Amino acid sequence: MVQKIIIDTDPGQDDAVAILLALASPELQVLGLVAVAGNVPLALTELNTRKVVELSGRTDVPVFAGCDRPLSRDLVTAEHVHGKTGLDGIDLPEPTLPLQAQHGVDFIVETLRAHDAGTVTLVPIGPLTNIAEAFRRAPDIIGRVQQIVLMGGAYFEVGNITPAAEFNIYVDPEAAAEVFASGVPLVVMPLDVTHKALTDRAWIEAMRALPGRCGPAVAGWTDFFERFDTAKYGSVGAPLHDPCTIAWLLHPDLFEGRHINVEIEVDGRWTTGMTVADWWRVSGRAPNALFLKDVDRDALFDMIHDRIARLP
Repeated sequence: MVQKIIIDTDPGQDDAVAILLALASPELQVLGLVAVAGNVPLALTELNTRKVVELSGRTDVPVFAGCDRPLSRDLVTAEHVHGKTGLDGIDLPEPTLPLQAQHGVDFIVETLRAHDAGTVTLVPIGPLTNIAEAFRRAPDIIGRVQQIVLMGGAYFEVGNITPAAEFNIYVDPEAAAEVFASGVPLVVMPLDVTHKALTDRAWIEAMRALPGRCGPAVAGWTDFFERFDTAKYGSVGAPLHDPCTIAWLLHPDLFEGRHINVEIEVDGRWTTGMTVADWWRVSGRAPNALFLKDVDRDALFDMIHDRIARLP
């Protein structure tokens, strides 16, 4: 059965790979993509989203701009990772795909109201601002969401923007706290699993060798941010964080994790944005998330390669 999804994104090279993977997969019906401020400001994330959709050839999928700042904090961005455009590594032409006039949060609200309850999955792969704002504006949609499959957080791998916090959660911890407390079924791809989804040179070169434009684009993006990640973590390759969300929708059997309680720290002196994941189930708090920890790395990368090979 085809799964209906909305992707909420802040491209970002790994966001771009996730978008291509989704648009290449007939099991998924991408109802729309909503940009959010995160890796770079909103003017760039919405532009980058349109560039990636146009690159895929799937210009039937609409793109919307959502919130340009966190709910109650100043925006923190990550040009030091993704470059000044957010998609450094390959030059893409200015897109002809238009930005929709409707605000992205209104699109989320209207879409969830228009479809049968429990049939639309939200896939946020950036800060959770748009999702929290949609829930604030229209609490009636919360019970209509099938599930939220998100990239964010960490437990064993601790933080990548502060010692305690992963970037997506840190940018808007208040939004994350509201989403995690919403009662919607959550599937969480933290650094604990995404840091096991590491590229290697053979895979990058296999992508570069694909016919068409999408495989070489992925290779160019990966070349760019791999340099940062290998220097930072001392790993052999760069983690493809965001594609793990789409991969889980396609093949959840590739992943292992636990249903646990996850709370978001919003007031910590040193730990703001921390995902307090009760991995050992010691808190007594009710589970609210499937928190993933392991992935079949080789099968994941084979799937990404094979799916993107279908694109122009």
